[in-house]
Amino acid sequence: MKDSSCLILKFLLLGLIGLYALIGTDNTIADNQELDIRGNVAFQLRGFIQDALWADQNSSDVESSISGEWEVRWRSEDNSQRVSFIPFARWDENDDKRSHFDLKEAYWAYKNGEIELLFGVNRIFWGVTESVHLVDVINQTDLVEDLDQEDKLGQPMISLALQKDWGLLSFYLLPYFRERSFPGVNGRLRAASPVDADNAKYESGNKRKHLDFALRYSHYFGDIDLGLHYFNGTNRDPRLGVGANNSDVVLNYDQMEQIGLDLQYTRGSWLWKLESFVRDGYEESFFASIAGFEYTFYQVFEGAGDVGVLLEYQYDNRSSYEAATSADNDVFIGARWVLNNMQDGSILAGVVVDNKTSEAFYSIEAESRLKEDVVLELQVRLIAHSEPGESFHPFSRDNYIQLQINRFF
Repeated sequence: MKDSSCLILKFLLLGLIGLYALIGTDNTIADNQELDIRGNVAFQLRGFIQDALWADQNSSDVESSISGEWEVRWRSEDNSQRVSFIPFARWDENDDKRSHFDLKEAYWAYKNGEIELLFGVNRIFWGVTESVHLVDVINQTDLVEDLDQEDKLGQPMISLALQKDWGLLSFYLLPYFRERSFPGVNGRLRAASPVDADNAKYESGNKRKHLDFALRYSHYFGDIDLGLHYFNGTNRDPRLGVGANNSDVVLNYDQMEQIGLDLQYTRGSWLWKLESFVRDGYEESFFASIAGFEYTFYQVFEGAGDVGVLLEYQYDNRSSYEAATSADNDVFIGARWVLNNMQDGSILAGVVVDNKTSEAFYSIEAESRLKEDVVLELQVRLIAHSEPGESFHPFSRDNYIQLQINRFF
Protein backbone atom coordinates (compact mmCIF):
# COMPACT_ATOMS: atom_id res chain seq x y z
CA MET A 1 0.00 0.00 0.00
CA LYS A 2 2.81 2.37 0.87
CA ASP A 3 4.58 1.65 -2.44
CA SER A 4 1.42 2.22 -4.48
CA SER A 5 0.70 5.52 -2.69
CA CYS A 6 4.23 6.74 -3.35
CA LEU A 7 3.87 5.73 -7.00
CA ILE A 8 0.65 7.71 -7.34
CA LEU A 9 2.21 10.80 -5.72
CA LYS A 10 5.27 10.57 -7.94
CA PHE A 11 2.97 10.31 -10.97
CA LEU A 12 1.06 13.43 -9.90
CA LEU A 13 4.26 15.38 -9.35
CA LEU A 14 5.65 14.28 -12.70
CA GLY A 15 2.37 15.41 -14.24
CA LEU A 16 2.79 18.86 -12.69
CA ILE A 17 6.36 19.06 -13.94
CA GLY A 18 5.17 17.95 -17.37
CA LEU A 19 2.51 20.65 -17.33
CA TYR A 20 5.21 23.20 -16.61
CA ALA A 21 7.20 21.92 -19.57
CA LEU A 22 4.14 22.44 -21.79
CA ILE A 23 2.94 25.86 -20.61
CA GLY A 24 5.69 27.21 -18.35
CA THR A 25 7.19 29.36 -21.07
CA ASP A 26 3.90 30.30 -22.74
CA ASN A 27 1.75 32.96 -21.07
CA THR A 28 -1.02 32.89 -23.65
CA ILE A 29 -3.46 31.05 -21.36
CA ALA A 30 -2.37 32.78 -18.16
CA ASP A 31 -2.87 36.22 -19.71
CA ASN A 32 -6.45 35.44 -20.78
CA GLN A 33 -8.93 37.46 -18.72
CA GLU A 34 -11.25 34.48 -18.18
CA LEU A 35 -8.86 31.57 -17.60
CA ASP A 36 -5.73 31.61 -15.44
CA ILE A 37 -3.48 28.54 -15.19
CA ARG A 38 -0.39 28.59 -13.01
CA GLY A 39 1.40 26.55 -10.38
CA ASN A 40 4.71 25.65 -8.82
CA VAL A 41 7.05 22.75 -8.20
CA ALA A 42 9.25 22.80 -5.08
CA PHE A 43 12.26 20.80 -3.92
CA GLN A 44 12.79 20.78 -0.15
CA LEU A 45 15.77 19.75 2.00
CA ARG A 46 15.58 19.48 5.79
CA GLY A 47 18.73 19.11 7.82
CA PHE A 48 18.21 17.94 11.41
CA ILE A 49 20.77 19.12 13.95
CA GLN A 50 20.40 16.19 16.38
CA ASP A 51 19.61 12.50 16.27
CA ALA A 52 15.97 11.47 16.61
CA LEU A 53 14.59 11.12 20.13
CA TRP A 54 12.16 8.23 19.60
CA ALA A 55 12.55 4.65 18.38
CA ASP A 56 11.60 3.89 14.76
CA GLN A 57 12.11 7.50 13.69
CA ASN A 58 14.20 8.04 10.59
CA SER A 59 17.86 8.40 11.61
CA SER A 60 18.96 10.37 8.55
CA ASP A 61 20.32 13.85 9.23
CA VAL A 62 18.99 15.15 5.90
CA GLU A 63 15.67 14.34 4.27
CA SER A 64 14.22 15.53 0.98
CA SER A 65 10.78 15.95 -0.50
CA ILE A 66 9.16 17.24 -3.68
CA SER A 67 5.84 19.06 -3.85
CA GLY A 68 3.69 20.50 -6.58
CA GLU A 69 0.63 22.72 -6.73
CA TRP A 70 -1.47 23.49 -9.80
CA GLU A 71 -3.90 26.43 -9.87
CA VAL A 72 -6.72 26.69 -12.40
CA ARG A 73 -9.01 29.69 -12.00
CA TRP A 74 -11.83 30.72 -14.34
CA ARG A 75 -14.33 33.55 -14.28
CA SER A 76 -17.14 34.50 -16.61
CA GLU A 77 -16.99 37.68 -18.66
CA ASP A 78 -19.59 39.40 -16.47
CA ASN A 79 -17.80 38.20 -13.28
CA SER A 80 -20.98 36.48 -12.06
CA GLN A 81 -19.36 33.03 -11.97
CA ARG A 82 -15.94 31.75 -10.99
CA VAL A 83 -14.29 28.36 -10.64
CA SER A 84 -11.15 27.43 -8.70
CA PHE A 85 -9.28 24.11 -8.82
CA ILE A 86 -6.06 23.74 -6.77
CA PRO A 87 -4.64 20.22 -6.23
CA PHE A 88 -1.52 19.74 -4.10
CA ALA A 89 0.79 16.74 -3.75
CA ARG A 90 3.96 15.99 -1.79
CA TRP A 91 6.33 13.03 -1.89
CA ASP A 92 8.62 12.58 1.13
CA GLU A 93 11.51 10.12 1.00
CA ASN A 94 11.16 8.93 4.62
CA ASP A 95 7.67 9.57 6.00
CA ASP A 96 4.80 7.87 4.14
CA LYS A 97 2.29 10.01 6.07
CA ARG A 98 3.93 13.19 4.78
CA SER A 99 3.61 11.86 1.25
CA HIS A 100 0.05 12.95 0.55
CA PHE A 101 -2.39 14.51 -1.88
CA ASP A 102 -5.01 17.15 -1.11
CA LEU A 103 -7.53 19.28 -2.95
CA LYS A 104 -6.94 22.74 -1.49
CA GLU A 105 -9.73 24.27 -3.57
CA ALA A 106 -12.32 22.85 -5.99
CA TYR A 107 -15.39 25.07 -6.09
CA TRP A 108 -17.93 26.90 -8.23
CA ALA A 109 -19.23 30.30 -7.09
CA TYR A 110 -22.09 32.40 -8.42
CA LYS A 111 -22.57 36.10 -7.60
CA ASN A 112 -25.75 38.08 -8.13
CA GLY A 113 -25.56 41.63 -6.87
CA GLU A 114 -24.89 41.57 -3.14
CA ILE A 115 -25.17 37.77 -2.77
CA GLU A 116 -22.55 35.09 -3.55
CA LEU A 117 -23.20 31.34 -3.38
CA LEU A 118 -20.32 28.81 -3.33
CA PHE A 119 -20.31 25.00 -3.65
CA GLY A 120 -17.25 22.80 -3.27
CA VAL A 121 -13.93 22.65 -1.44
CA ASN A 122 -12.42 25.91 -0.22
CA ARG A 123 -9.96 27.49 2.22
CA ILE A 124 -11.27 30.16 4.60
CA PHE A 125 -8.92 32.21 6.77
CA TRP A 126 -9.98 34.16 9.84
CA GLY A 127 -7.60 36.06 12.11
CA VAL A 128 -5.20 38.97 12.48
CA THR A 129 -2.43 37.89 14.87
CA GLU A 130 0.99 36.54 13.90
CA SER A 131 1.97 33.75 16.32
CA VAL A 132 -1.33 31.86 16.66
CA HIS A 133 -4.63 32.05 14.77
CA LEU A 134 -7.15 31.22 17.49
CA VAL A 135 -10.32 32.01 15.53
CA ASP A 136 -9.35 30.18 12.32
CA VAL A 137 -11.75 27.24 12.84
CA ILE A 138 -13.19 26.35 9.42
CA ASN A 139 -10.31 24.36 7.86
CA GLN A 140 -8.40 21.47 9.41
CA THR A 141 -4.65 21.86 10.06
CA ASP A 142 -2.26 19.99 7.75
CA LEU A 143 0.30 19.19 10.44
CA VAL A 144 2.61 17.10 8.24
CA GLU A 145 3.44 20.19 6.19
CA ASP A 146 4.75 22.33 9.04
CA LEU A 147 4.78 22.43 12.82
CA ASP A 148 3.54 26.06 12.83
CA GLN A 149 -0.01 24.95 11.84
CA GLU A 150 -0.25 27.55 9.06
CA ASP A 151 -1.04 24.98 6.34
CA LYS A 152 -4.66 23.90 6.01
CA LEU A 153 -6.60 21.12 4.29
CA GLY A 154 -9.38 21.95 1.86
CA GLN A 155 -12.85 21.93 3.47
CA PRO A 156 -16.03 20.78 1.65
CA MET A 157 -18.70 23.46 2.10
CA ILE A 158 -21.68 25.38 0.91
CA SER A 159 -21.33 29.08 1.71
CA LEU A 160 -23.58 32.08 1.23
CA ALA A 161 -22.24 35.63 1.56
CA LEU A 162 -24.26 38.85 1.75
CA GLN A 163 -22.39 42.13 1.21
CA LYS A 164 -24.19 45.23 2.47
CA ASP A 165 -23.16 48.76 3.43
CA TRP A 166 -23.24 47.67 7.06
CA GLY A 167 -20.83 44.75 6.53
CA LEU A 168 -20.25 41.26 5.15
CA LEU A 169 -22.40 38.41 6.52
CA SER A 170 -21.21 34.87 5.66
CA PHE A 171 -22.96 31.53 6.29
CA TYR A 172 -21.18 28.17 6.06
CA LEU A 173 -22.57 24.63 5.93
CA LEU A 174 -19.80 22.06 6.35
CA PRO A 175 -21.11 18.57 5.45
CA TYR A 176 -17.89 16.57 5.79
CA PHE A 177 -15.14 16.65 8.42
CA ARG A 178 -11.42 16.42 7.62
CA GLU A 179 -9.25 14.68 10.22
CA ARG A 180 -5.92 16.23 11.19
CA SER A 181 -2.82 14.82 9.52
CA PHE A 182 0.11 13.65 11.66
CA PRO A 183 3.64 12.38 10.90
CA GLY A 184 4.04 8.62 10.59
CA VAL A 185 6.03 6.21 12.75
CA ASN A 186 9.22 6.88 10.77
CA GLY A 187 8.70 10.63 10.57
CA ARG A 188 10.39 13.36 12.56
CA LEU A 189 8.42 15.98 14.50
CA ARG A 190 6.16 13.40 16.12
CA ALA A 191 5.23 12.47 19.69
CA ALA A 192 6.69 9.56 21.64
CA SER A 193 3.77 7.31 20.67
CA PRO A 194 2.59 7.25 17.04
CA VAL A 195 -0.87 8.63 16.31
CA ASP A 196 -3.45 5.99 15.37
CA ALA A 197 -5.18 8.17 12.80
CA ASP A 198 -7.20 5.23 11.38
CA ASN A 199 -9.25 4.71 14.55
CA ALA A 200 -10.35 8.19 15.55
CA LYS A 201 -13.31 8.47 17.93
CA TYR A 202 -16.20 10.92 17.49
CA GLU A 203 -18.71 12.30 19.95
CA SER A 204 -21.25 12.57 17.13
CA GLY A 205 -22.81 9.37 15.84
CA ASN A 206 -22.53 10.81 12.32
CA LYS A 207 -18.75 10.91 12.70
CA ARG A 208 -17.20 12.63 9.65
CA LYS A 209 -20.61 13.35 8.17
CA HIS A 210 -21.81 15.57 11.00
CA LEU A 211 -23.22 18.79 9.52
CA ASP A 212 -21.23 21.69 10.98
CA PHE A 213 -22.41 25.29 10.78
CA ALA A 214 -20.65 28.65 11.01
CA LEU A 215 -21.66 32.29 10.76
CA ARG A 216 -19.40 35.33 10.48
CA TYR A 217 -19.90 39.08 10.36
CA SER A 218 -17.05 41.39 9.33
CA HIS A 219 -16.80 45.12 8.68
CA TYR A 220 -14.57 48.13 9.24
CA PHE A 221 -15.33 51.11 11.43
CA GLY A 222 -12.86 53.86 10.68
CA ASP A 223 -9.44 52.49 11.66
CA ILE A 224 -10.92 49.29 13.16
CA ASP A 225 -11.42 46.01 11.27
CA LEU A 226 -13.81 43.74 13.17
CA GLY A 227 -14.83 40.12 12.75
CA LEU A 228 -17.41 38.23 14.85
CA HIS A 229 -18.16 34.53 14.43
CA TYR A 230 -20.19 31.60 15.70
CA PHE A 231 -19.27 27.94 15.07
CA ASN A 232 -21.20 24.79 15.94
CA GLY A 233 -19.79 21.40 14.98
CA THR A 234 -16.85 19.03 15.24
CA ASN A 235 -13.79 20.42 17.00
CA ARG A 236 -10.84 20.67 14.59
CA ASP A 237 -8.44 20.25 17.54
CA PRO A 238 -8.51 16.58 18.58
CA ARG A 239 -8.38 15.60 22.23
CA LEU A 240 -5.58 13.09 22.68
CA GLY A 241 -6.14 9.75 24.40
CA VAL A 242 -4.35 6.43 24.90
CA GLY A 243 -5.16 3.43 22.71
CA ALA A 244 -6.18 -0.03 23.90
CA ASN A 245 -2.60 -1.32 23.73
CA ASN A 246 -1.25 1.76 25.58
CA SER A 247 1.27 2.31 22.81
CA ASP A 248 -0.64 4.51 20.35
CA VAL A 249 -2.27 7.93 20.63
CA VAL A 250 -5.99 7.91 19.83
CA LEU A 251 -7.72 11.05 18.50
CA ASN A 252 -11.05 12.12 20.01
CA TYR A 253 -13.10 14.61 18.01
CA ASP A 254 -15.69 16.25 20.26
CA GLN A 255 -18.59 18.55 19.45
CA MET A 256 -18.22 22.22 20.34
CA GLU A 257 -19.81 25.65 20.18
CA GLN A 258 -17.61 28.70 19.82
CA ILE A 259 -18.22 32.45 19.81
CA GLY A 260 -15.27 34.69 19.01
CA LEU A 261 -13.91 37.88 17.56
CA ASP A 262 -10.87 39.19 15.72
CA LEU A 263 -10.04 42.89 15.79
CA GLN A 264 -7.31 45.04 14.27
CA TYR A 265 -6.81 48.75 14.94
CA THR A 266 -4.55 50.67 12.56
CA ARG A 267 -3.04 53.95 13.67
CA GLY A 268 -0.04 55.32 11.75
CA SER A 269 2.80 52.83 12.12
CA TRP A 270 0.89 50.84 14.76
CA LEU A 271 -1.20 47.70 14.28
CA TRP A 272 -3.02 46.59 17.42
CA LYS A 273 -4.38 43.04 17.20
CA LEU A 274 -6.77 40.86 19.20
CA GLU A 275 -8.26 37.38 18.78
CA SER A 276 -10.51 35.85 21.45
CA PHE A 277 -13.13 33.16 21.83
CA VAL A 278 -15.30 31.34 24.36
CA ARG A 279 -15.70 27.62 23.58
CA ASP A 280 -18.11 25.12 25.07
CA GLY A 281 -16.72 21.65 24.49
CA TYR A 282 -15.72 18.46 26.24
CA GLU A 283 -16.98 18.69 29.84
CA GLU A 284 -16.24 22.41 30.21
CA SER A 285 -16.27 25.90 28.76
CA PHE A 286 -13.08 27.89 28.47
CA PHE A 287 -11.71 31.19 27.24
CA ALA A 288 -8.66 31.83 25.06
CA SER A 289 -7.17 35.04 23.74
CA ILE A 290 -4.13 36.50 22.05
CA ALA A 291 -3.38 40.21 21.96
CA GLY A 292 -0.47 42.33 20.81
CA PHE A 293 0.88 44.85 18.37
CA GLU A 294 3.16 45.39 15.40
CA TYR A 295 5.07 48.66 14.97
CA THR A 296 6.81 49.36 11.65
CA PHE A 297 9.91 51.50 11.12
CA TYR A 298 9.87 52.59 7.48
CA GLN A 299 12.90 53.08 5.22
CA VAL A 300 15.48 51.96 7.77
CA PHE A 301 19.17 51.30 7.00
CA GLU A 302 19.27 54.11 4.44
CA GLY A 303 16.14 52.92 2.65
CA ALA A 304 17.11 49.24 2.59
CA GLY A 305 13.69 48.17 3.86
CA ASP A 306 10.97 48.35 6.48
CA VAL A 307 11.32 46.70 9.90
CA GLY A 308 8.34 45.68 11.99
CA VAL A 309 8.55 44.78 15.69
CA LEU A 310 5.94 42.34 17.02
CA LEU A 311 4.83 41.50 20.54
CA GLU A 312 1.91 39.20 21.47
CA TYR A 313 0.61 37.54 24.63
CA GLN A 314 -1.14 34.14 24.43
CA TYR A 315 -3.64 33.00 27.07
CA ASP A 316 -5.76 29.84 27.44
CA ASN A 317 -7.47 28.63 30.63
CA ARG A 318 -8.60 25.14 29.55
CA SER A 319 -7.94 22.16 31.80
CA SER A 320 -5.58 19.26 31.12
CA TYR A 321 -8.19 16.95 29.59
CA GLU A 322 -9.04 19.37 26.78
CA ALA A 323 -7.07 19.43 23.54
CA ALA A 324 -3.42 20.11 24.21
CA THR A 325 -2.19 23.65 23.60
CA SER A 326 1.15 25.33 24.14
CA ALA A 327 -0.35 28.83 23.93
CA ASP A 328 -1.69 29.02 27.48
CA ASN A 329 0.55 31.65 29.11
CA ASP A 330 3.19 32.55 26.54
CA VAL A 331 4.82 35.61 25.03
CA PHE A 332 5.78 36.00 21.37
CA ILE A 333 8.49 38.48 20.38
CA GLY A 334 9.41 38.91 16.72
CA ALA A 335 10.69 41.13 13.95
CA ARG A 336 9.80 41.37 10.27
CA TRP A 337 12.24 42.88 7.74
CA VAL A 338 10.87 43.55 4.25
CA LEU A 339 13.70 44.51 1.90
CA ASN A 340 13.14 47.12 -0.78
CA ASN A 341 15.03 45.29 -3.51
CA MET A 342 14.43 43.62 -6.85
CA GLN A 343 14.44 40.17 -5.21
CA ASP A 344 11.41 40.90 -2.95
CA GLY A 345 13.41 39.65 0.02
CA SER A 346 11.88 39.29 3.48
CA ILE A 347 12.83 37.87 6.89
CA LEU A 348 10.53 37.00 9.80
CA ALA A 349 12.16 35.93 13.06
CA GLY A 350 10.56 35.31 16.42
CA VAL A 351 10.45 33.32 19.64
CA VAL A 352 7.57 32.05 21.78
CA VAL A 353 8.48 31.71 25.46
CA ASP A 354 6.40 29.91 28.08
CA ASN A 355 6.14 32.17 31.13
CA LYS A 356 5.84 29.23 33.53
CA THR A 357 8.60 26.91 32.30
CA SER A 358 10.87 29.12 30.12
CA GLU A 359 10.42 26.62 27.27
CA ALA A 360 11.15 28.44 24.00
CA PHE A 361 10.29 27.90 20.34
CA TYR A 362 12.47 29.87 17.89
CA SER A 363 11.50 30.41 14.27
CA ILE A 364 13.15 32.08 11.28
CA GLU A 365 11.56 32.36 7.83
CA ALA A 366 13.29 34.08 4.92
CA GLU A 367 12.75 34.19 1.18
CA SER A 368 14.26 35.87 -1.86
CA ARG A 369 13.57 35.79 -5.58
CA LEU A 370 16.50 34.36 -7.57
CA LYS A 371 14.77 34.85 -10.91
CA GLU A 372 11.35 36.10 -11.92
CA ASP A 373 9.94 32.58 -11.55
CA VAL A 374 12.35 31.06 -8.99
CA VAL A 375 12.12 31.72 -5.23
CA LEU A 376 14.48 30.44 -2.53
CA GLU A 377 13.13 29.93 1.00
CA LEU A 378 14.97 29.36 4.28
CA GLN A 379 13.29 28.08 7.43
CA VAL A 380 14.76 27.40 10.88
CA ARG A 381 12.90 25.79 13.79
CA LEU A 382 14.61 25.46 17.21
CA ILE A 383 13.26 24.29 20.58
CA ALA A 384 15.14 25.17 23.75
CA HIS A 385 14.81 24.64 27.54
CA SER A 386 12.19 21.91 27.07
CA GLU A 387 11.82 19.28 29.79
CA PRO A 388 9.80 16.01 29.82
CA GLY A 389 6.09 16.71 30.16
CA GLU A 390 6.28 20.14 28.52
CA SER A 391 4.54 21.03 25.25
CA PHE A 392 7.46 20.86 22.83
CA HIS A 393 9.55 18.17 24.52
CA PRO A 394 8.50 15.39 22.06
CA PHE A 395 10.10 17.50 19.29
CA SER A 396 13.06 18.79 21.31
CA ARG A 397 15.59 16.85 19.20
CA ASP A 398 13.90 17.73 15.90
CA ASN A 399 15.51 21.15 15.46
CA TYR A 400 16.11 21.68 11.77
CA ILE A 401 17.24 24.00 9.01
CA GLN A 402 15.22 23.82 5.80
CA LEU A 403 15.98 25.04 2.28
CA GLN A 404 13.33 25.06 -0.42
CA ILE A 405 13.52 26.20 -4.02
CA ASN A 406 10.26 26.97 -5.83
CA ARG A 407 9.82 27.09 -9.60
CA PHE A 408 6.66 28.94 -10.63
CA PHE A 409 4.95 28.67 -13.99
